[in-house]
Amino acid sequence: MERHSLPDEEAPSSIRGRRPRRRNVLIATALVLSLAAGTGIAARSGLLSFADGCAGSAVRIDLAASPDIAPAVRAVAENARRNDVTSDGRCIDVQVEARENHEIADDLATGTAAPEYEVWLPDSDVWVERALDAEDGITLTPAGNAASTPVALAVIPSAGTRLGWPGKTYTWAELTAMTTGDDPLRLGAADPARSATGLLGFSSVVASTREADPDGDARIAATAETLATRVSGSDDLVVGSLAQGPTDNGEGNQALFLTEQAAFTHNSADGASDLQLFYPTDAAPVLDYPLNLVDEAELTTDESRAAMRFISLLNEKGAQRTMAEHGFRTAHSSVAPGLVRAAGGRAPQPYALTKAQPPTTDMVKESLGMWTVTVQSARLTVVVDTSASMAEPVPGRDGESRMDVTKASMLQTLKGFTPADEVGLWDYAAGLDGTKDFRKLAETAPLGERAKDGATHRESLSDAVSELAPVSSGSAATGMYDTTLAAFKEAQASYVSGKCNAVVLLTGGPDTDGAARTTLADELRKLADPRRPVPLIAIAVGPEADRDEVHEIAKITGGAGYEVSDPADIQAVMIEAIMSLGGSER
Repeated sequence: MERHSLPDEEAPSSIRGRRPRRRNVLIATALVLSLAAGTGIAARSGLLSFADGCAGSAVRIDLAASPDIAPAVRAVAENARRNDVTSDGRCIDVQVEARENHEIADDLATGTAAPEYEVWLPDSDVWVERALDAEDGITLTPAGNAASTPVALAVIPSAGTRLGWPGKTYTWAELTAMTTGDDPLRLGAADPARSATGLLGFSSVVASTREADPDGDARIAATAETLATRVSGSDDLVVGSLAQGPTDNGEGNQALFLTEQAAFTHNSADGASDLQLFYPTDAAPVLDYPLNLVDEAELTTDESRAAMRFISLLNEKGAQRTMAEHGFRTAHSSVAPGLVRAAGGRAPQPYALTKAQPPTTDMVKESLGMWTVTVQSARLTVVVDTSASMAEPVPGRDGESRMDVTKASMLQTLKGFTPADEVGLWDYAAGLDGTKDFRKLAETAPLGERAKDGATHRESLSDAVSELAPVSSGSAATGMYDTTLAAFKEAQASYVSGKCNAVVLLTGGPDTDGAARTTLADELRKLADPRRPVPLIAIAVGPEADRDEVHEIAKITGGAGYEVSDPADIQAVMIEAIMSLGGSER
């Protein structure tokens, strides 16, 4: 893997390729060609007008931008207004609003309300991927990238001296190994569930640790647990968590996952103590600031052309100089040594990597899952099929039924949860409880909570699981649809912020009530709320259960369907599913 540390090497402009799903490929190609062809050809075609002055009213474009790049984009927009930049002879009036990336991604994913902006500029393609994960979200059309900045490790001077900055270099795994053990380095970050910087930094740690040690998950978990005690709610707050020199009481952070641009901004402020940057040698993940037209089919011709005029302007040298002045790397120049020095970088730190391998999309999602599972307690409502289908024997299990093996697997799974994890239990079968198909056997409560008789909730729940039994009527009807809706509603109504809330559905057979299925799907679409996510983990047990059917239902909530031929595999599937939920946590 080739790497360089010379200042004249060009920085990578993108961390990952984008998925084409739900994108208009023809439009995207046209946009790329128009940018590549240059503004001169576009002007001759009549698309762009540069010198004719304003005619008629201005075309307003609202642009939602990541808070870190919003000031630079706003400066470009103000300059465009002063210089009467036009599209088709009409002035363009671009209004830039700083918006949190994760909030925009959630809004676009739900598609419940028309966006109030025509262009979206997040800090990373991570958020574009999240916005596109939903089937019914707002469409996005890619339109290039505005700038980039690498994610590095920023340290206060005393920590830099201890680590041997700038002469000594490290991998991500080596740097974060300093956060555990004797006299650990106090490492902080913005919440990886809300910050691409935090997420890409943690993903780099995961990838680096596994490359050094394939069995390094325990080290990764230790890093996550340590980091969780020092996490900040947003990128804006993370720098404020740094130790403040002699007045620090030993609680402030000594090191942060931070972008080069954020370090540049901090170090350029009056009276700021200079941060020092370590650029890990095994990869430098990059925030790539992707530009996107939002719901392009709903834009007028004037809006679409004006938006593209401004996007084209952002890629011109003048605008790119403005980006550089705000600490960003640009496609029009090599990495400026002055930028690196101002941000706290010094040779031999390899701040201009080439051919580095940043975390893949799958690694980023897995890392988010690991983060969520490590730092958040689970809150699960487990709903178990007790219809006659669960009395069927499991091949190769010496006469044990699906229910017997399911109970053993569930009891084993319970042992892996912490006292802070909350678990509840329902069972269901058609007509199980009079007019209802379900019963609540145990409230969803912390496993360590004690009842008046002194028993823990874990003990009471284990007893309830042990007593599960298939109905004796012989009917294979399940009542799954009505039960799923009831469990989802209750879990959402009792949602606990900061926990991984989910409904786990175990089903051994199909539900033949087509009307109830339609009602369930319609209601879940209405109720699903990315700000209070309650994904459904649906596990089809045995050949009669329809995995595809339960998956179609589960994905409405942001969950997924799984299939096990042997109920003994339920434990592994539940762990995998919860990890996956972390990867899509909103």
